[in-house]
Amino acid sequence: MAQRTVYLETFGCQMNELDSELVAGQLRALGYAFTTDSQSADIVLYNTCSVREQAEQKVWSRLGELKSRKQEQPGLVVGVLGCLAERDGIDLIKRMPVVDVMCGPGELDKLPSLLDNAVRTRLEGTESETGKKKEPVSAKQVALQGNTSRRSATLAAAEDSLELLDLSRSVSPTDHGGTAYVRITRGCNKFCTYCVVPFTRGAEIHRPPEHIIDECKRLADAGVIEVTLLGQTVNHYRFEHGAAVTLGGIVQPQKGRAYTGGHRADPFRGAGVTTFADLLARIHDEVPGIQRLRFVTSYPRDFGDDVLQVIRDHPRICRYLHVPAQSGSDRMLKMMNRGYESSEYLEFIDRARSSLDQPEIGRPLMISGDFIVGFPTETEEDFERTIQLVERVRYKNSFIFKYSPRPGTVAFDKIPDDVPEDVKRRRNNTLLAVQARISDEIAREQVGRTFDLMIEGVSKQEQKRRGATHGQIRKNNAVMLTVGGKGMNPDDADSGCGSGCSHVHGASETESGIGSHDETVQLAGRTDGDLIVFVEARSETAPAMIGRILPVRVSSADKLVLRGEVV
Repeated sequence: MAQRTVYLETFGCQMNELDSELVAGQLRALGYAFTTDSQSADIVLYNTCSVREQAEQKVWSRLGELKSRKQEQPGLVVGVLGCLAERDGIDLIKRMPVVDVMCGPGELDKLPSLLDNAVRTRLEGTESETGKKKEPVSAKQVALQGNTSRRSATLAAAEDSLELLDLSRSVSPTDHGGTAYVRITRGCNKFCTYCVVPFTRGAEIHRPPEHIIDECKRLADAGVIEVTLLGQTVNHYRFEHGAAVTLGGIVQPQKGRAYTGGHRADPFRGAGVTTFADLLARIHDEVPGIQRLRFVTSYPRDFGDDVLQVIRDHPRICRYLHVPAQSGSDRMLKMMNRGYESSEYLEFIDRARSSLDQPEIGRPLMISGDFIVGFPTETEEDFERTIQLVERVRYKNSFIFKYSPRPGTVAFDKIPDDVPEDVKRRRNNTLLAVQARISDEIAREQVGRTFDLMIEGVSKQEQKRRGATHGQIRKNNAVMLTVGGKGMNPDDADSGCGSGCSHVHGASETESGIGSHDETVQLAGRTDGDLIVFVEARSETAPAMIGRILPVRVSSADKLVLRGEVV
């Protein structure tokens, strides 16, 4: 069979970004080629998110556009991956017959066989007996987890074939811009009433620490200098070695059994148990090539002092915490089933600031959060408490959303959506304005300070100025940008990846270079506290700066924009 060309577009969070990277590597190894032009692809894949309505609507729109194309190109294979596929199941194909392949996030290792079957099916049925084009029909290749991940009470996730996808990750020095994601947990056990993740990604699973450390070492050997550890509740990571199960010579992940001791350290730490604190320390000490270690997303109630101590005592762990609060009202938090009150959240923030905030040495602790406004029955008093919490914590930034009922969640089925849309919109805009003011204040406080800046690539403003956004090729955690026939890494830092962003994955190799030698180019970098700083560089020197950590002095702050110079 001739080589097939794939277009892969990703919607949603960092988890989906990593899933797409792993899928792309798996398919490349099997001979598939990738393109950034969906019109020229033989296979179109959408890795979906169902957490936010906006991302979901984009997917439905893309699928609708493919109907006429599939009539003209019957051999085209269309696949929907990720949470939307898992949530809607076979009903998705009934709604959109253009879809040939559906694969949930817990079954991505099965994607190659699904695609192979779908390609063969489509090639065999491209025309009717009369020679007329057929209406688009689905090849119906489906792999969904359903509720099987929660049927067993066993600690071991026996025969977890998805772990093989992580273990087989292909790492190439040309596939990144110095940064990479590494998954340490999958799934979630929290069952917040607004969230579909526990149903689409399954039970909380913790990967063996040796697998994680080995993956970090391979990334470091390939030139990665910054790793972000991923998990829905990343600080719940806990691996009990005495309960480990080995199948086929591979240590299996375990179902989550986190120690919920609030700020106290796990009493079994060091006694056959690798905790999140232990894992952070081991990666820091055993993989010195990783110059920066980040993690998202943290759950506030069970963030122990042992983790804060490890961050404080290990200089290459970033002083940045993404800790969703969702609301400042205890009544709303209870309805959301968040498992804590606002006082507990603030107690954690105070502990973290007391331990980690060191602006005098250029390492201020930066905190970001998530908020939902207009959750069912939310009153003006409830909303005012959220404003007060935002003012009290002083987030670097927050992802703020109007509540929209998501099918498959508890709230969708049991809690009527009774807050009017105009009220949601007003509250959303009000909270955004409060956060924008605080972000601006924090930005201006950084003027005159010097930070070690990870230069991630060309800023989005520069991309727009050059009119080069069409030339983007997403490769793993880097983005290659074609400018004047050459390639470079543009900034993805301010894309808001946790809030319904979308990216295109490709597989083209390009040279490093930027325009002519008499030009300047605006680069974007990130401090270890996740502040984004823009730096002007000469075209001939800019490529060598990308993917490096350089000292930069912040010279100005205009609203939410920081600018600086390399010192």
